[in-house]
Amino acid sequence: MIILIDTDVVIDVAMRREPHFDASAELLSAVEQGRATAFMAWHSLSNIHYILHPKSGSRATTEFLRDLLLFIDVARTSTASAAYATGLPMRDFEDALQVAAAAAAGADVIATRNVRDYVGSPVKAETPANLMRRLS
Repeated sequence: MIILIDTDVVIDVAMRREPHFDASAELLSAVEQGRATAFMAWHSLSNIHYILHPKSGSRATTEFLRDLLLFIDVARTSTASAAYATGLPMRDFEDALQVAAAAAAGADVIATRNVRDYVGSPVKAETPANLMRRLS
């Protein structure tokens, strides 16, 4: 299974946000163990850094991202990918960029806790908990 990991899943793990931490951490662990292949959108890296560095510091945040990139690849997107995102029937452009990254990576699914934000997405979205049931 090829998964695009949405920004919120990573932030839930990094900040230990409840009630989402356990399922998100379990999913990242499954990816790290090779039970699925995962990608992230390029822009997720800057969003994660922006959110985490005030609490964790720039060095710790950068190390966290470096560790994450040992087992999650960045989706190879392009100008065409961005143009594709502009034409998607979605309310939030950032979510449309996630979909474009998922499409570029050949993802089967987008892991997010905000499934309702992906109505209209050609790539199905599922929660980390649902994905873990499928991977078990």
